[in-house]
Amino acid sequence: MVLSRFWLTIFISSIIFIIVSLFTANTYTIDYVLNGKKDDPILVSEKYAEQLPAFIKDSIKKAPDQTMIINRDTLNADTTYVYKNKTVKIYSGVQKSDGLLPTCKSTLVDLILPLIAYLAFFCGLMELLIISGASGKLAKGLSPVFVKVFPSIPKNHPSISYMTLNFAANFLGLDSAATPFGLKAMESLQEINPDKDKASDAQIMFMCLHASGLTLIATSIIGYRAAANASNPADVMLPCIITSFIGTIAAFLIVGIKQKINFKSASLVIALMLLIAAIVGLLMYVNHLDLIGKNYFTSNLSGLILIGIIVFTLIFSFINEKKFSEANTTVFDSFVVGANNGVKTGVTIFPYVLGMLVAISLFRNSGLFEIISNWIAFIFSNMGVNKQITDALPVAMLRPFSSAGSRGFLIDSMNTFGADSLTGRLSSIFQCSAESTFYVIAVYFGSVNIKNTRYALGTMLLVDVICVITAIFVASWFF
Repeated sequence: MVLSRFWLTIFISSIIFIIVSLFTANTYTIDYVLNGKKDDPILVSEKYAEQLPAFIKDSIKKAPDQTMIINRDTLNADTTYVYKNKTVKIYSGVQKSDGLLPTCKSTLVDLILPLIAYLAFFCGLMELLIISGASGKLAKGLSPVFVKVFPSIPKNHPSISYMTLNFAANFLGLDSAATPFGLKAMESLQEINPDKDKASDAQIMFMCLHASGLTLIATSIIGYRAAANASNPADVMLPCIITSFIGTIAAFLIVGIKQKINFKSASLVIALMLLIAAIVGLLMYVNHLDLIGKNYFTSNLSGLILIGIIVFTLIFSFINEKKFSEANTTVFDSFVVGANNGVKTGVTIFPYVLGMLVAISLFRNSGLFEIISNWIAFIFSNMGVNKQITDALPVAMLRPFSSAGSRGFLIDSMNTFGADSLTGRLSSIFQCSAESTFYVIAVYFGSVNIKNTRYALGTMLLVDVICVITAIFVASWFF
């Protein structure tokens, strides 16, 4: 219900703002909102050639195809003047994201099709884990902890193993594996959900913990920083872990209080202490490595873990091949069945993702997002907040809406201010320490056709705010 209203608000307010801008001459054309592509120049006006100042006329040389070329030594490099017939079209700035129609296409081609491929492969592996009995053993071993965090889940329920694999994949930066495991967890939790249209307590807890984004190896962030010539691309790893860990604890406490969870449980406290010890131990190991060692470790650990999961699944399935025979199937046929279910899940979530991303595209291209972010930055700057911090805020603001959009701001901030600046490092922490909240809700709740997300959206956005505030303090402390 809340998500639906929020979606309508974004859509309607963006369209109204676009129409008002067109009729108040703040926008020359709205074609870019519908058909424009990311990084395309934006048409801001069209004038007769005689109306141009003399110094601009002199800087334009006529080309054989009747198109005028800019002398960029004279003119602003962000402004382009194109002459054809008797008029000059003036382009200035670039589009921040794809328009509505290109977004529809890219959602299918660049997002859904790869996601369906990931879903098919990992859901195939999940089917092998189920039939071989591996997921049952994992669920049985972790039940003492999970029944405290998810009291509504029966002991040894299969969803426990799926959630564990999802958390582990997120922790290691394995995004391609985390989503299929997470969707399988939501599907399993939906089976014990008494109200199929409304999110259960267990689903909300799982979603909020997943969206808090606890990550040990921020492989993609390290890659972006290396490409931006950072002196030590991995120097944000510890701040990212601290920020995302605090976000995870905040999510657990907020939802736990709402669901009246017993925080004094011995098994829960022990599990939390073990998790903290594991994080500290890995940090201590990584910290003693030199720069090349850190880069090598962070580049290979996640990949090795993923390969290990695949190898373990196949070997365990081969050893327990008798169980496949008892189920009147084979290892390969079971993989195909699971992969087919993954494809069906991908098709189911496509409309949900499409609707959300189209609304976000309108929101960004309308200029409304930029105005809101500028006002927030202005307010913070007048409160005495460091300008290097306010320069990084667009990444934090866009992160809940679009991972790709905030990633673009991240790369731009590093190119503009430097990868080793406070702005560049803080932007990296913002990008790493939170999830794309609206995308995640659309994908996970959409996969099981849940219409009422209850307090999930509000909690996830609150955790995003906590991560932003924490990131600012942590970055200021470290750098």
